[in-house]
Amino acid sequence: MDVDTAKVGPITEGHSPVVEPGLDELVAAGATAGRLRATTDPRLALERAEVSLICVGTPSTPAGSTDLAYIRRAVRDIAEAARVVVPPASGFHSIVIRSTVPPGTVDEAVAEVLAEVPTPDGLTFGTAMCPEFLREGSGLADFYAPPFVVVGTRDARVGTALTDLFRPVYKDNDPIVDVQIVDVRTAEALKYACNAFHATKVSFANEMGRILRHFGVDSREVMRIFVQDTSLNISPYYLKPGFAFGGSCLPKDLRSVLHLARMNDTELPLLAGALATNERSVRDVVDRVIAGPGREIALLGLSFKHATDDLRESPNVEVAERLIGKGYNLRIYDPIVNPGRLVGANLRHVTSKLPHLQRVLTDNPSAALDGADVAIVSATDTAAINALLSAPPARTIDLSGRLGAEAESLPGYEGVGW
Repeated sequence: MDVDTAKVGPITEGHSPVVEPGLDELVAAGATAGRLRATTDPRLALERAEVSLICVGTPSTPAGSTDLAYIRRAVRDIAEAARVVVPPASGFHSIVIRSTVPPGTVDEAVAEVLAEVPTPDGLTFGTAMCPEFLREGSGLADFYAPPFVVVGTRDARVGTALTDLFRPVYKDNDPIVDVQIVDVRTAEALKYACNAFHATKVSFANEMGRILRHFGVDSREVMRIFVQDTSLNISPYYLKPGFAFGGSCLPKDLRSVLHLARMNDTELPLLAGALATNERSVRDVVDRVIAGPGREIALLGLSFKHATDDLRESPNVEVAERLIGKGYNLRIYDPIVNPGRLVGANLRHVTSKLPHLQRVLTDNPSAALDGADVAIVSATDTAAINALLSAPPARTIDLSGRLGAEAESLPGYEGVGW
């Protein structure tokens, strides 16, 4: 069903209204077999229908927000048509959003419209978000070989309906594509995360091209080799929400690239933004501590990476310095760091930031937690987690997301980005 006769007409005649490789033939086959029909009347479309897939536009408003007017109109059309047509035999109809929409759209905008239109006796609506991941020009190929099929719903009946809908399409895939049932807002957010990352990748490659050309480097060759690293560059690594980056390489080398850009009058806003957002991550933790009560702080984990004693540009060291500077009493636990064994740049860095480290550092997590109002936790060793579970403070700020379900169920638990 569509309000645009310029789309409905061609489908009725067995043609695709849009140019997409293979689609014209598919539409022709469906129309000829009587399995595909098009109409401008939602009542004809809804007759005995079990599932509605909403695939309308969600354009930007002048302010940049998402215009949900077409979503609301489609949901209203479905709800109103359902009042005058023969319902499905099951008495249940799944309304599924396929358009890209902000998290909360199904729970708020869709639910609001359905609440405004009385549901007829003998019919129940269920809702879901099922994002599509199709590229123009390869839409059919992407549909039959998707990276994943995700359904966000709180209604098991909707999950079953969509699993039954998609299973015949993907049962012979190698590997088999499973339908993943997740929270509604997870499904809504997933498409934004994917597209934001795709845009970031394009921008990153272009920024590298802009700076490297000043040095006679063919950035195409650099990126050809770059993508061969599937352990770090093209992989799940570094793509887990958590705390800021640090260490002896990333901050230094990023600053170096930005310096080269300035020397060549080249703007690299994406990479400059990486430093800015990293600083924002540190500031956010400090601000959250300041916004709450208590002056006694336990910092579990000081090095920038687990199981090392490298403190160079560790964001944990930065948090410690800022909190001490604001008058908080800080006790630090780290199972590896021993001030007596630090040398070179590692020693110089921590001495400049935390000259009294020896006085506030302990290798006993219980000692660090004793009397603490807030625990800031990046350490994930067994001793740290057991001590936290045994004597949890009023607030726990988790920087790693790897403390486990028991720790996350503690009163006062806060994830740094979840």
